Amino acid sequence: MIPGFTDHTTGPLAYSTGGEGPPLLLLHGFPQTRAMWAHIAPALARTHTVICPDLPGYGASDKPQDLAAYSFRAMAREICTLMDHLGHAAFDLVGHDRGARVAHRLALDAPDRVTRLALLDIIPTHTLLSDLRWQVARAYYHWFFLAQPAPFPDRMIAADPDSYFQSCLLGWGGAQLSDFDAGQLAQYRAAWRDPDTIRGMCNDYRATLALDMADDSADAGARIACPTLILYGASGAMARHYDVPATWVPKCHHIEARAISGGHFFPDTNPSDTCAALREALG
Repeated sequence: MIPGFTDHTTGPLAYSTGGEGPPLLLLHGFPQTRAMWAHIAPALARTHTVICPDLPGYGASDKPQDLAAYSFRAMAREICTLMDHLGHAAFDLVGHDRGARVAHRLALDAPDRVTRLALLDIIPTHTLLSDLRWQVARAYYHWFFLAQPAPFPDRMIAADPDSYFQSCLLGWGGAQLSDFDAGQLAQYRAAWRDPDTIRGMCNDYRATLALDMADDSADAGARIACPTLILYGASGAMARHYDVPATWVPKCHHIEARAISGGHFFPDTNPSDTCAALREALG
C-alpha cells in the first residue's frame, strides 16, 4: 500500500507501518485511503515509526452498519485502540480532511495521547456548520448530499463512482487529474468502487450532522493542549472563504500556521512541500 511499509489488520482497522523512532500517526481524508501518504510517509519514516490506518468505512478497514461507529469520537476511540495495540501511549498526530477532524476530536478527548498535532486544510467543524456561508455550501455541497438518508446518495454514486469521486478530487482548489499520482489514483478507485465503501463514506458525513455537531457544540470552548500546526492549501476552498489560521486561534493553546501551494488535496499534489513542513514541525 505504501512503498517500503508493511501492511497489517488489527481488529477493524487496516494499516501500514514503517520506520523507527517516535510514533507518528497519519490519518487520511475523503475520498481517499491510507495510500494518500505514499510519497510522505516514507520520508517521515526516516525519523519516526509511522502508522497509516484506513479510517473506519474507508479502504480495507471494516465498514460498520451502525451510524454511531462513524462519529469522530467513535473513530478516535478506534484509533486509540490501535495505538494501544501497537504499544504507543502517546504519539504525534497528522490528519487531512476527515482524518483531521478525527484528529481534532482525539486531541480533545485524549489530550494525554497527542504530543504534537498537525491539521491539514480544515476549519473547525462547529465553525463551518454553525456559520455556514452560501459560498461554502456551494463548494462543500457534498457534506449535505452524502448525509442524505440511505440509499439515495449511495445508489446515485454507485452508478458511476469514478466520475463522482474524481469530481470531488478536482472540485476544491484547482487541481487536475494529472496532478495526482497514477498509482495512488488506482488505489483510490479500487476502494471507492466498493458499494460498502460508498456506504461507509456516506455514513461518515451522516454522522457529522447526526452526532458530531452535538459533540462539537458541547465542546465549543475547548482548546487543544499540545502544539498544533495548521497547514492549508493556498488556493483551496477554505483559504478562499476563511482566514484559516484565525478560525483555529480560539481552539488551540499553541498554534503555528502556514499555507502550502495547491488546493485542498495538496498532500497528493504537492507532497514535497507538505513533507518539508511536517518534518520541520515534528523535529
